[in-house]
Amino acid sequence: MTVDVTTLANGLRVVTDAMPHLQSAAVGVWVDAGARYETPEVNGVAHLLEHMAFKGTKRRSAQAIAEEIEAVGGHLNAYTSREQTAYFARVLRDDVPLAVDILADILQHSVFDPEELARERTVVVQEIGQTEDTPDDVIFDQLQATAYPDQPLGWSILGTVERVENMTREALAGFMRRHYLGPRMVLVAAGAVEHAAIVALAEAAFGDLPAAAAPGFAPASYAGGDHRDRRELEQVHFAMGLPGLRYHDDDFYASQVMSTVLGGGMSSRLFQEVREKRGLCYSVFSFASSYLDGGMFGVYAGTGADQVAELVPVICDEMTRLADDAGDEEVARARAQLKAGTLMSIESSSGRAEQLGRQMLIHGRPLPVDEIVGEIEAVDTAAVRRVAARVCGAGQPAVAALGPIDRLASYDRIAARFG
Repeated sequence: MTVDVTTLANGLRVVTDAMPHLQSAAVGVWVDAGARYETPEVNGVAHLLEHMAFKGTKRRSAQAIAEEIEAVGGHLNAYTSREQTAYFARVLRDDVPLAVDILADILQHSVFDPEELARERTVVVQEIGQTEDTPDDVIFDQLQATAYPDQPLGWSILGTVERVENMTREALAGFMRRHYLGPRMVLVAAGAVEHAAIVALAEAAFGDLPAAAAPGFAPASYAGGDHRDRRELEQVHFAMGLPGLRYHDDDFYASQVMSTVLGGGMSSRLFQEVREKRGLCYSVFSFASSYLDGGMFGVYAGTGADQVAELVPVICDEMTRLADDAGDEEVARARAQLKAGTLMSIESSSGRAEQLGRQMLIHGRPLPVDEIVGEIEAVDTAAVRRVAARVCGAGQPAVAALGPIDRLASYDRIAARFG
């Protein structure tokens, strides 16, 4: 694999990863603008814009967009996260120019037709309803809002029903004007591609993008706290977070290894102690989420109403114990898991494009695979213990619980375990 980077005059970065043995390519645009760039009045606009980008341009109707890409056997998709939005296509080698043209069209010339907007608002409201009916989805929105209250990083990416139902065409167009700018966008192509050809396509298709700088976002302000939602469910859904590490923290890779040791697989501490030895739940895992200026380290578990009283103290104890007794063997297993996951993820053009797009927005450069693997392999047991102590002593936990929660310990008792 050969990664090349060219920056156009308007600031758009073009990144290619040639994989000559493939007959297809993944082509996408990663935009440095996600849900945390919103204001309260337009919460949900980044996600609705992602939907509306496929609903018609000056040259193509929504149906034409779908028919053109599928006529060559390709497909289009997109997603919105808290810090980024991505639009991408998978096509055969000869159809890469079409993919670039469609992406450029929807990201610069969308018309936001009022009738299409009315229909798509309804679609997104249904998506919000589906999330609300899925407890192991909604619990993470509740945790996020508890950890980062009254700020964009804590709002739902989908927005609220009220905000979406009242979202205007100008709100969409205004967000695109302010944030979809050359310096904030990266065009990535991986697979059966040639760098010079992709650069030429980018110059022709994206050359008119403005070169202005986009507005910033409100700094992350972790608070922690407690959110409990009693519902008639079969299970208690429990999520707990602590202040985590930003992407550029020196201990970032150590936090990923720590998360894997704690709850990253069947050999992890939580899986073995909580599920295998005690039978307290079916699903339990940990996560280490990072942002440009902060992060959250947390745990999720789904358990019965009668088991939650025993489950939560065990989870807390396993988290805090890592600072004292993380062992060489389990750290070595976690490193191997992360290394394998990293290498396996770049065996497909889509995985490679995703990795490069995110790296360019977060780090400003592609990270060589050997560099990532080297960082993972450099994490030793002392680093895991250090990060565990750092995370568990960083602040009050954020707790979210949903379901039959009468036997869940009080917030003060949970927080005291991290004192």
